[in-house]
Amino acid sequence: MTAFRAAFKAYRMHQVLIMPRFARLTIALGLATAVFPVDAEYYFNPRFLSNDLAESVDLSAFTKGREAPPGTYRVDIYLNDEFMTSRDITFIADDNNAELIPCLSTDLLVSLGIKKSALLDNKEHSAEKHVPDNSACTPLQDRLADASTEFDVGQQHLSLSVPQIYVGRMARGYVSPDLWEEGINAGLLNYSFNGNSINNRSNHNAGKSNYAYLNLQSGINIGSWRLRDNSTWSYNSGSSNSSDSNKWQHINTSAERDIIPLRSRLTVGDSYTDGDIFDSVNFRGLKINSTEAMLPDSQHGFAPVIHGIARETAQVSVKQNGYDVYQTTVPPGPFTIDDINSAANGGDLQVTIKEADGSIQTLYVPYSSVPVLQRAGYTRYALAMGEYRSGNNLQSSPKFIQGSLMHGLEGNWTPYGGMQIAEDYQAFNLGIGKDLGLFGAFSFDITQANTTLADGTRHSGQSVKSVYSKSFYQTGTNIQVAGYRYSTQGFYNLSDSAYSRMSGYTVKPPTGDTNEQTQFIDYFNLFYSKRGQEQISISQQLGNYGTTFFSASRQSYWNTSRSDQQISFGLNLPFGDITTSLNYSYSNNIWQNDRDHLLAFTLNVPFSHWMRTDSQSAFRNSNASYSMSNDLKGGMTNLSGVYGTLLPDNNLNYSVQVGNTHGGNTSSGTSGYSSLNYRGAYGNTNVGYSRSGDSSQIYYVDLPLYFQTSVIT
Repeated sequence: MTAFRAAFKAYRMHQVLIMPRFARLTIALGLATAVFPVDAEYYFNPRFLSNDLAESVDLSAFTKGREAPPGTYRVDIYLNDEFMTSRDITFIADDNNAELIPCLSTDLLVSLGIKKSALLDNKEHSAEKHVPDNSACTPLQDRLADASTEFDVGQQHLSLSVPQIYVGRMARGYVSPDLWEEGINAGLLNYSFNGNSINNRSNHNAGKSNYAYLNLQSGINIGSWRLRDNSTWSYNSGSSNSSDSNKWQHINTSAERDIIPLRSRLTVGDSYTDGDIFDSVNFRGLKINSTEAMLPDSQHGFAPVIHGIARETAQVSVKQNGYDVYQTTVPPGPFTIDDINSAANGGDLQVTIKEADGSIQTLYVPYSSVPVLQRAGYTRYALAMGEYRSGNNLQSSPKFIQGSLMHGLEGNWTPYGGMQIAEDYQAFNLGIGKDLGLFGAFSFDITQANTTLADGTRHSGQSVKSVYSKSFYQTGTNIQVAGYRYSTQGFYNLSDSAYSRMSGYTVKPPTGDTNEQTQFIDYFNLFYSKRGQEQISISQQLGNYGTTFFSASRQSYWNTSRSDQQISFGLNLPFGDITTSLNYSYSNNIWQNDRDHLLAFTLNVPFSHWMRTDSQSAFRNSNASYSMSNDLKGGMTNLSGVYGTLLPDNNLNYSVQVGNTHGGNTSSGTSGYSSLNYRGAYGNTNVGYSRSGDSSQIYYVDLPLYFQTSVIT
């Protein structure tokens, strides 16, 4: 049969072996007439396949144009010239035995994006064909007006042509879940290894010390489940400030799998709660949450919906911050674009509609965003339950449940809310977010919390939070303001309720550096509950002259006039290929008496600045650098050196710096620093040497370890 089909197809294409029956009769009559009936059928002589007429095959169906017998074929399905999926499709012959009709179930057509409400069932026709599905083998044109199918036997392509009115919109980058794969079964191992060896020759603190740290991230993939584990090992010896230590520490273990119908992910074990509404906390238990990873890239994050009208078939293009981000062709009439990729902080959209006659319409869609905003129609949720985890031994492990919900509405509105419930803590949140167009974007919410603290006292309070964001593309300015106001003295969060006493701190011993001092971390005092927090961040493009940024935050507390404060400022100025930067930072914590200031200046000049553009020097990717830092207390450090990349693939980085330190609370003297970093197929290797005063140090990061990754079959 296969040989016949091939021969017959070649015959049809070249028309060498075919003669109308009447043409043969005409030849036999001596070309008596040249007039043939218009309904003449093509005839294929079976003797071309076999001389035995008894073995001849009934070829009547193929003389009517059909190129393959009915049956099931593996075909690539195209909808309006766009590839959708590959499926095994059953084909039957039509009433005239001339064409093949694909059996397309309603579920399949809906999965391809055709609206279910538009599909028409033709049960009478299906009954005549005795097909199990009352509509599957009905010709598509009998179920959808102006629709059609075409089957290319040679290419095994099934093309569906369906009017756009019957097709639901599919976002750019959409891939049918039928094509998703869980991946292979495998074992995974990733590591990070670093350490140092310090030699101190000072009279009061002479000696050697060694420190090493290994971080192991391992996993197993089996079917749809992914098991992950994170453990660490640390070693410290020779330090005069602390005893030798050698310990393993388990960080977390979790198993997760995707729930495709819900576009969600299930995690069992150690994980973190979502931080969209409440502060994120570490816990051990169960979590299920929606994930954008299962959506097309064009549906990640928030972006506004664009509405417009085209007079004719038109080309629509969208620009954002000067870059082309979207282009499509739309039919005449109203159109909607809802699959533009999200930008971090927004940026107004310039929409250009180019009609078929060459005329152009331009409209502007203001676009700003804050973290809680969701696209219209998208619901984001998270549900977690389990036991609170903390590396702080001053906290207990209360059991809790947390849920959050956000839903995008038309008009760029997003209502949201959530709850946290534990034995000694209950909190409820309700809020709203809105893209205000020309006026930016904002969100506002309020949280009511009831807490029982370690001393047995009960507290009730409210927290109000607001966030505002606005981008000014014309001036290159981006502003983001976040204000928190804890309006009552009795507001606490879940972490506060887990403390076993009202105040305290954790002592962190030195890790091996003989100059390192004991640190006091995780300081807390529940008598000083948080009162208000203000944050502002501004960045400004200076055209071709660089960028500048400013950020500041302040956290105030009840029952004290002291506060946490942080300020950062930066200015980056390029001069051709020479770059300079000036940065300032300030910090002050409620539990520290000293205020930290740091002013820094850097200058980088590439070696190529002095080379020809066609130079092949090994140092064409090298730079000279100078940096200066001042703590505004009399202490200053100056460093100068060279850095860059070597080797043909630029996978060897090197840096050499020398400098001096003097004044302030730091020890004065010269210092030197050198390092090599190699990026190879099996990981990165970084080794270095530094010297300052009486102390020298050799360090190493991610030295190659030899291990085997097993694939489980």
